[in-house]
Amino acid sequence: MSFDFKKEFKEFYMPKKKPEIVNIPKMNYIAVRGIGNPNIEGGEYQQAIDILYAVAYTLKMSYKMDYKIDGFFEYVVPPLEGFWWQEGINSTDYANKDLFHWISVIRLPDFVTQKDFSWAVQTATAKKKSDCSKAEFLSVEEGLCVQIMHIGPFDNEPESVALMDAFLEENNYVNDINEIRLHHEIYMSDARKIPSEKWKTVIRHPIRKKYL
Repeated sequence: MSFDFKKEFKEFYMPKKKPEIVNIPKMNYIAVRGIGNPNIEGGEYQQAIDILYAVAYTLKMSYKMDYKIDGFFEYVVPPLEGFWWQEGINSTDYANKDLFHWISVIRLPDFVTQKDFSWAVQTATAKKKSDCSKAEFLSVEEGLCVQIMHIGPFDNEPESVALMDAFLEENNYVNDINEIRLHHEIYMSDARKIPSEKWKTVIRHPIRKKYL
């Protein structure tokens, strides 16, 4: 049976519908950076998603090609994720999606090296006849965070964020979102197949202890 990150690391992918604190270790990702409204049909964000999946599935299926990755085991491609921010705005202004900066990512198994990643980018570009050179190998260690499972449309996320903020205040923590530690979302639902009121999104914020 293929290794499934969602099942093996439930603490990272399946939080409860109430805030909880978690310590996130270093993880490696396929990443594509961009700016602008993610909902524009055929726009930069959707092009980034195409690149991510092209590289992700090239790595997943590498065992059927001539290229062999040391330590490879069969696995399920992890869910799409995103780091989001808006210049000069500490929170998120959902009414101005054109201001979004984002890093869209898909987690990599630990056995994938920079060399393997470069091979996958080149191979995906050749096979898909689409330039995947915007993809980068990104390592992120988020550390101490608060997270929650948000149910519903993305525009309703402030309701869940408010629960997170209240939880932090009650437990002597504060948000530590800055230019390095970012608002993080993990998309656990296929938005093309289910109605928006049932979408499941992990919302994760970096935190630190409040100084008294």
